[in-house]
Amino acid sequence: MFDVFRNNMKVLMALLMLLIIPSFVFFGIEGYTRFRDQSEPVARVGGERITRTEWDAAHRREVERLAASMPGVDRALLEGEDSRRATLERLVTERVLARAAQDMRLVATDRRLAAELLRDPTIAGLRKPDGTLDVQRYQDLLRAQGMTAEQFEAGVRADLARRAVTQAVADSAVMPKASAEWAAQAFFERREVAPAFFRPADHASAIQVSDADLKAFYDEHADEFRTPEQADIEYVVLDPQAVAARITPSEAELRDYYRQNVADTSRAEQRRASHILLLLPPGASADEKARVRAEAEQILAEVRRDPKRFAELARTRSQDPGSAAKGGDLDWFGRGAMVKPFEDAVFALQKGQISDIVESEFGLHIIQLTDVRQPEAEPFEKARPRIEAEVRRQLAQRRFAEDAERFSNLVYEQSDTLAPAAQALGLTVHRATVERTGPVGAAADALLREPALLRAVFNEEALGQKRNSAAIELGGNRLLSVRVLAHRPSERRPFEAVASEVRQRLVQQRARAAALEAARAAQAQWSAQTPAASALRTPVLVSRQDAQGLPPAAVRAAMSARLEGDAPAWVVVDLGADGAAVLRVRRGPPREAPDAVRLLNERQELARLWGEGEAQAYLGALRQRYKAEILVK
Repeated sequence: MFDVFRNNMKVLMALLMLLIIPSFVFFGIEGYTRFRDQSEPVARVGGERITRTEWDAAHRREVERLAASMPGVDRALLEGEDSRRATLERLVTERVLARAAQDMRLVATDRRLAAELLRDPTIAGLRKPDGTLDVQRYQDLLRAQGMTAEQFEAGVRADLARRAVTQAVADSAVMPKASAEWAAQAFFERREVAPAFFRPADHASAIQVSDADLKAFYDEHADEFRTPEQADIEYVVLDPQAVAARITPSEAELRDYYRQNVADTSRAEQRRASHILLLLPPGASADEKARVRAEAEQILAEVRRDPKRFAELARTRSQDPGSAAKGGDLDWFGRGAMVKPFEDAVFALQKGQISDIVESEFGLHIIQLTDVRQPEAEPFEKARPRIEAEVRRQLAQRRFAEDAERFSNLVYEQSDTLAPAAQALGLTVHRATVERTGPVGAAADALLREPALLRAVFNEEALGQKRNSAAIELGGNRLLSVRVLAHRPSERRPFEAVASEVRQRLVQQRARAAALEAARAAQAQWSAQTPAASALRTPVLVSRQDAQGLPPAAVRAAMSARLEGDAPAWVVVDLGADGAAVLRVRRGPPREAPDAVRLLNERQELARLWGEGEAQAYLGALRQRYKAEILVK
């Protein structure tokens, strides 16, 4: 037997090469193609590339941010091509400004970073009663968004540096007084407008179209009478909820969590205190510190003479906006909740006792301990449902990365079906029909509107080979893989099937043209001879701030019409599907002279807008300097 192998070694080697090389080439090229598609540059800034993967990730973050801030918004609008293009433009702008900030040696200081963080209302809401940031809640908030504090703060620093590039230009812009007066006059100008509208519906009944006209219109607009391209797909989604559903915490894990996070912490001693705070600014001079301390000693003497007045003095003298209105009360807290000097003083007091003056990073405190308690631990059985949910969530977070790797490998290695990945990870294989613009059916899964999914479906490789897509990363720790089951290309619909739609479209087009022609004829007649009063609607005073119900196109035309003396201007406006309008435009009454405060505010606002314009012009110059270009259509 072995002699046969030895004697025919060359033949066997050739056979193995014939079997191995084609499969290697096939799978290797497929893997390379997938990698190439994801790493394809969509823009460049200098020699630095922005890949499609970066673009997809940035747009996904932007969609999640906007969806969270506007719960009722239609996600289809956020995921459209215009929205994706805007995200790419922002990415390019960020790269340009980052390069400029680096060249200019612009950095954000720790103080500037802290001030910026506290401007965020979400982060500002995490402050404790003593004014310090609740670090644990801050880190939990960021962890839920997939970031560490270091990553988030590095991003904020980079953003501050980028903003500083154009901010200096905007802040230094000076708008000449004459330009400000001219711009204000134009912006607040009012004009008397008397409109006459010419609607397509008034002309539709007179439109006659022949069969030849219909056939010619159909042939000319053939691409507008096509069936939408569709694909039947199957897809699976891996998310933390799916991972958690397969996890059953053990009894030991539940009791360990209870002991460490419920029993021990709930039994820890808690104290309730009130304080009077006198603020001491960082870097205060010796004289300033002496003045504040003298005031604190005076208040301390008063509360020691009459401890019952502590709440009254806290309301009138404390400079802590969070607790002063409550008589200085800070509610219950345990160790680790307050800054160390404050905590040490509180836990050294007896109930009812008043401290000496305690200095912290916020200023000088006078503290009264009002109560002490050591709560009973919540029974394990009562806390069990809550503990089980939390332990399952934590275990799922830890296991998600492992399952995500398995998911990616399974959908790639067994690329002709999603069933093995679904079976191995306890997932459900869903089926749906999608078009290039989204799912078919109003009740479809919102995931089917994800641009990344639609791009994975409607590409030549997916439609032709009908293999699993690579794992697609979505927002909120979600992975998705999709496979095309059937593809129906877009086809031209037969003329007989769309004849009524063609007739309606052609009649509408000609009715619009007839309305516009009637408006032009009326304008020519009325500019030479004053029309009857009934031909025009009642004049209204229109400005750029008050359209008085006129369409935007009509307002723009009225405000840009050239007026000579007291003679009116006659303007024709194309209103698109709404037909046309003829406007008689006259000068309106002059604007009332603004008072000094309003005039100052107007000039400041105009100067701000002027500065923004100069900043945008500077940004345009920077894009040219750093050779920024967008490579996709």
